[in-house]
Amino acid sequence: MKSLIKLLGFSALLLTAAFNLTSCSTSKYSSLNDKWLDLDTIKAGKFDMGKMWTFEYPPINYFSEAYHFTPSQDWFDHARMSALRFADYCSASFVSGDGLIMTNDHCARESVVEVQKEGEDLSKNGFFAETMAEERPVPGLFVDQLVSIKDITAEVQAEIDKGVTEQEKLMNEDSILREIETKESQSTGLEVSAVPLYNGGKFSLYEYKRYNDVRLVFAPESQIGFFGGDPDNFTYPRYNLDCSFFRVYEDSLPLQTENYFKWSPRGPAAGEPVFVVGNPGSTERLKTVSQLEFLRDIQYPRTLDIIDGLVSIYSDMIKKDTAKADELTVKLLNYQNSQKAYEGMLEGLRDPVLMQRKRDFEEKLKDAVKSNPDLNQKYGDVWENIDGAQSELSSVSNELYVISLNPISTPEYFYIAKDVMDLAEELKLPESQRSEGYKKSEIDSTIAAIFPADFDSSYNNKLLKLRLDLMIKYLGKDHPLVKKLTNGLSSSRAVDYLIKNSRITSQEKLDVLIRKGPDAILNSDDPFLFFRSYSLKEQVSLHSKLNLLVSKSELAEQKLGKAVFEIYGTSIPPDATFTLRISDGIVKGFPYNGTVAPPIVTFYGLYDRYYSFSEESPWDLPKRWQNPPANLNLEIPFNFVSTNDIIGGNSGSPVINEKAEIVGLAFDGNIQSLPGSFIFREEENRMVAVHSLGMTEALKNVYNAGRLTDELLNGKADKDSSLVSSKTK
Repeated sequence: MKSLIKLLGFSALLLTAAFNLTSCSTSKYSSLNDKWLDLDTIKAGKFDMGKMWTFEYPPINYFSEAYHFTPSQDWFDHARMSALRFADYCSASFVSGDGLIMTNDHCARESVVEVQKEGEDLSKNGFFAETMAEERPVPGLFVDQLVSIKDITAEVQAEIDKGVTEQEKLMNEDSILREIETKESQSTGLEVSAVPLYNGGKFSLYEYKRYNDVRLVFAPESQIGFFGGDPDNFTYPRYNLDCSFFRVYEDSLPLQTENYFKWSPRGPAAGEPVFVVGNPGSTERLKTVSQLEFLRDIQYPRTLDIIDGLVSIYSDMIKKDTAKADELTVKLLNYQNSQKAYEGMLEGLRDPVLMQRKRDFEEKLKDAVKSNPDLNQKYGDVWENIDGAQSELSSVSNELYVISLNPISTPEYFYIAKDVMDLAEELKLPESQRSEGYKKSEIDSTIAAIFPADFDSSYNNKLLKLRLDLMIKYLGKDHPLVKKLTNGLSSSRAVDYLIKNSRITSQEKLDVLIRKGPDAILNSDDPFLFFRSYSLKEQVSLHSKLNLLVSKSELAEQKLGKAVFEIYGTSIPPDATFTLRISDGIVKGFPYNGTVAPPIVTFYGLYDRYYSFSEESPWDLPKRWQNPPANLNLEIPFNFVSTNDIIGGNSGSPVINEKAEIVGLAFDGNIQSLPGSFIFREEENRMVAVHSLGMTEALKNVYNAGRLTDELLNGKADKDSSLVSSKTK
């Protein structure tokens, strides 16, 4: 079942945040004040549902027609096995036979901080391992290689059909998917994931070989990896060396692999077809118009409220806590990235032209279903069921959103209240009936852990103000819960009121309350304890309503996916699921600001931007870049754009040519691509990538990383003769 957090408006995109959903200013055709605009003339585009093709349904005929290129199954298998999923938030690929892998610098930020030694500032100065012995293991980092795909649709559907009610069907689906995963994982030793495609119209079993020994080889200075900072994010032209390199080890030796992408000696040219192989995170393209309207009017605005608050909080913290600036900046950049992404998606959903294209697609799909008696019997009620569920969801959504806790934006006061209430309930039970941690021998340590030892009152008070602002906005100042927590005050004054009057806002006050016993806790009029008590009561009813609506909606969405698959087959790809896809496109500029963006930019543009902004942040350059070496060829291509369909999760995706050679590295989408979450527009939607020639030029002539450059160009490392490892395919 879909996560409650996502339904309430805090999607996985924000939780992992790592990259770029693919972005959008309002369409130049969308002004309602333009009297000539007739929405009835707006029609769905051929590729509105995108080009994120799955490897089990490769679009061979389409590639042949569009590019006069007919890849073999071996070509697809090689591309699949050369691509990687980087942890649980990015993409990557093997780029040498010695386990060298490539991803984005912004995907590597956390790893770079993780391996930094005392006295080092790798974010500022970058990192390059001169030898293999200096390559640094990253604790906890892993990459996954998709080694097998199996169709399990028939087995899953048979189990779903055994259910009578909607909830039984969904429970059966969850049960059989977990059963298949467990059985296959135990028999193969692989990481296994059962993946619904087309909203559950089809099901595939993806099996991954996981590599846990991953070591950092190269990362540039963050300033050149994210040149232009947040102002340039989701824009183009861009001038970013957003690349990093790691190496996979197996049995303490560099992995030997036959599947890797060779490096193109020339990179891509304007008009050339290119292919992106990566793991797009999540799209909403099969959603109905009513579901998109819910995102537009309720879910996304709420989510953006939280992100805006977090951006403000972290920006302020960075100014005041320079010792933690690097760590805080990583989080801030993620939130700022999500902020722009949601702003762009929301703007796209408010664009009447784009929404009309979605309506036109929906009406054509409805007509195809209802004009066929068999299809109408199976799928004719889909839209009515989804629309009804969306209407009811709106009525319960805001309150459940406000009283639910999430680890990103909820101040710890609310978790302390939860733990104190749990303690009181346990203490009222006989010793024999208490849960683990509440026995006499354990109770003291449990009590001691309730108030965090590293509690940051300043940070939590900022989160508390944000929380109160949201409660006032979405419940109203006269709501009983809001009244109790604010005492009729503004959010800023209410924070002071709560800190002063609550019995759980310091260790000392909490100790006094706990010593009074469980009855005193449970009968307390403490505002945070009141919130906990109130939310527990309300959540029972609200969750019950929500679960019924989710069940109804998910089954209807599954039928919708089946209808789409029956009518359009694999000519329409399924929504993104952070599983491996291949996207096609061509290197091509686009119109913007009354002019045209070039398809490829050079190092000259980097220095123009540097000097045009008076060498000031965020267009300043690391020291080694300020006076480039004489042998740095400024005419070399640096970044480029293409019409490939990407979204969050595609960060670090290799861009390859027809020979399956690396020609680039995807790292962003332009501002026109953000509505790509729900619609793909070839007219202006662009992927932004680092050019392969730009990477090797910088590595060789700026970083003197000849060892790495030679390995990329030759496909093999220059290593000791003693270097041996097992071979994998």
